[in-house]
Amino acid sequence: MRILLPLATLVSTSVILTRATPIAIPSEIDSSVYDLNEAGEPDWAAIKLYEDSKKYFHEPGSDDLLGHYDTRYFGELLSYERKRDTQVHMMRAYLEVFQHMGIETWIAHGTLLGWWWNGKMLPWDWDIDTQISESTLEYLAKNLNHTLHTYTAASSTLHNDPVTRSYLLDVNAHWEERERGDGFNIIDARWIDVHSGLYIDITAVSETNPDVLPGLLSCKNLHRYQVKDLYPMRETMYEGVLAKVPYNYDLVLVEEYHEDALVRTEFEGHVWDATKKEWVKQQESRAES
Repeated sequence: MRILLPLATLVSTSVILTRATPIAIPSEIDSSVYDLNEAGEPDWAAIKLYEDSKKYFHEPGSDDLLGHYDTRYFGELLSYERKRDTQVHMMRAYLEVFQHMGIETWIAHGTLLGWWWNGKMLPWDWDIDTQISESTLEYLAKNLNHTLHTYTAASSTLHNDPVTRSYLLDVNAHWEERERGDGFNIIDARWIDVHSGLYIDITAVSETNPDVLPGLLSCKNLHRYQVKDLYPMRETMYEGVLAKVPYNYDLVLVEEYHEDALVRTEFEGHVWDATKKEWVKQQESRAES
């Protein structure tokens, strides 16, 4: 098996997936229907309200901070350090669960850019993006929608104690619509941390016009890719666990962000430290210099 390493080689972190509720999916994964009412039963009225809404996913605000929490599970804005810790575990759990179930997914957009630099998330980025195929989206919608997955890790990025988190896999009720439409439902699914409301956006790519543009895949947010630029996927490491990236990842990144994104070493209050192979907050960088 070929492993494509990013600029900085990472050490794999121990991740344990446990199962408590019997359900027809592979073992070692704890899954159940989400949104329980006071009696501990599924709150189908709440689920129906979301599925009938014009916009399926809702956030408590529209700026870079509040726009990246799911309203149902939002309690407070996380600090810089807690956000980073939450995102790391959320991404590791997502990749581990999908790999365990044999479901193909790959990292995309700013998440892919972070991988290019050092195999990690860009520390200032609130967006975490992954992609799947249209057939995978159909499988998730019909077999794994509204499932809750429990993840346990040996330690946190903040402390050495074990960490247990739960994540909701929620598929947009409008997933079968493969055109952008009014733009309210461009996100096909989310992997949501139910402790904080932070989430991973999951979008599917589809061949929406095969007669005129064969081999051209696009998501509902109008990102377009040639099949040959995505496949065959390359295996790599991301945040310490196995992940996949597009075959022509460099071309994909340049087309979306231009060459500047691959050479610019100062961005969003962070400086690239070539020795550490890390993005460092500027005040921390000045204190160490």
